[in-house]
Amino acid sequence: MRAIVATRLGGPEVLELRNVQGPEPKDNEVLVNVDAAGVNFADILMVMGTYTGGPPPPFVAGREFAGTIPATGERVMGYTQGSAFAERIAVRREFTWPQPKNWSSVESAAFPVNYFTAYFAYSWAGVLASSHPGGARPKVLIHAVAGGVGTAAIEIGKVLGVEMWGTSSSDEKLAKAKALGLDHGINYRQTDYEKAIREQTQGRGVDAVFEMLGGEHTARSMRCLGFRGRLIAYGTASGAAHQFDTRVLYAKNLAVYGLWLGPLSTHFDIMGEARSRLSQWIEHGHLKPQVGHVLPLEKAGEAFHLMLERKNYGKIVLKV
Repeated sequence: MRAIVATRLGGPEVLELRNVQGPEPKDNEVLVNVDAAGVNFADILMVMGTYTGGPPPPFVAGREFAGTIPATGERVMGYTQGSAFAERIAVRREFTWPQPKNWSSVESAAFPVNYFTAYFAYSWAGVLASSHPGGARPKVLIHAVAGGVGTAAIEIGKVLGVEMWGTSSSDEKLAKAKALGLDHGINYRQTDYEKAIREQTQGRGVDAVFEMLGGEHTARSMRCLGFRGRLIAYGTASGAAHQFDTRVLYAKNLAVYGLWLGPLSTHFDIMGEARSRLSQWIEHGHLKPQVGHVLPLEKAGEAFHLMLERKNYGKIVLKV
């Protein structure tokens, strides 16, 4: 079968389209013919060799997919730790879910990583409740708001009644994010987001920050939080380790939560509860993945370049 193989550790140039041996499902696995695969920043980190627990090369990249189970004809989408950038994949049944009725395989492949991550970010932030003390809308700052997780967070935040701030590198991306439901956009190339949050919340800060940049942005994000705020850290896109301002941590009685979908995905009770609620929102038409680019499988390197150069809006999907 055809697959995208990381031949060695490095950038997009190490990816090659190769013919490899197809998977043989184990007793607890199903075989899926892959129609489309979502591209995530975690895939880039794994290929670069900076993803914790990543496999040694050569390996097949990719961690989410949509396709058909040939044995039953079921259209499914799913999550995996790797091997999704291929024509076929063997995966545990618990990591697959039915594709929504009116979604294409491309849209379904854009769902698992982004929407589960955004859902758990809101859960860790404590704003999944249908009502809030005093009727006040929770305030959340979402970094990289025009990306895959960011656009998913906008849709979920709109359902939850959250007042959302978001950072992005361009006014064009922010305009799309606002059309999706974002309340306040901040172009971080033109505006100091820390100052903007302070001014726009009259110094009170936000209730939660979804932080995936790392480096100095972690400390800056903590300063954007109000009293007893929560910082949800789920990545280090800057490539720098998180910096924490412990003075602010203590002074504001803040909480910091780590969010990593990989190990979390093995807790099927937690995943099942999340999928149930997300499925209800899908059925009511509240969620619809934002797909900015669809590329053929052999253009995986180009997809990586788009992400690294911050040129993507929403999700990038490879069509298999």
